Amino acid sequence: MMRIYKIFYSLLFLVTFNNFSQEVNKGKLIYNNSLSNAASVKDWVLEGPAKIEFVNDWLHLYSPNEEGHHVFWCPKDFPGNFIAEWEAQNQEIDAGLCIVFFCAKGLKGESIFDASMPKRTTGVFTDYTKGAMNDYHISYYANGRDNPNRETANLRKNKGFNLVQTGEIGIPVQSTAIHKMKLVKNEGHIILYIDDRKVINWTDDGVKYGKILEDGKIGFRQMQWTHFAYRNFKVWEIQQNK
Repeated sequence: MMRIYKIFYSLLFLVTFNNFSQEVNKGKLIYNNSLSNAASVKDWVLEGPAKIEFVNDWLHLYSPNEEGHHVFWCPKDFPGNFIAEWEAQNQEIDAGLCIVFFCAKGLKGESIFDASMPKRTTGVFTDYTKGAMNDYHISYYANGRDNPNRETANLRKNKGFNLVQTGEIGIPVQSTAIHKMKLVKNEGHIILYIDDRKVINWTDDGVKYGKILEDGKIGFRQMQWTHFAYRNFKVWEIQQNK
């Protein structure tokens, strides 16, 4: 009997491993934004003291005089399973920190822009990690003046600021190259690629830190010392196997 149980659990492990190791494919393109001019982001929501400029079809985001942290939200609600891609380029290598928020919704399932939500106007981090919303976030460029040269990408699950994975090196702190970002959220499986290099690979079991987060908003956050440029933000549904 013990032998049968061992065989059963071995097979169960292999099936689970194979399911999560399979590369997912892009389905329907559900959002496509060049981020190349003011009209392209007229519906986006900026929280915190930041300035947006457009140079050579790139969106530049920074805080004048390094006044404060900030988040720039795409207004669309994205499904719980998606593939998102964008390009990012550092403009100031002395210091900075970049984060992508995703699956962001209010604690009761409401939109983060619902009138019942507390106001978020200053970019204070705890509003997004310990406040009135749930989300995942990945810091993929980490060179803050408060923690210089960290480099490793971190994945956290909120509410609660729970560090669920310390990944590989994200965007190197001294890099001014154009980097291609790819974020995959497939049920509980979360992967972040930078230039086809896998830096985050984690599966949410839906138990230890609460249920798996589903649909919600995607936003880009920067700490006050950061000046990055972004372009070509696209999101696809995940192709469902028949």
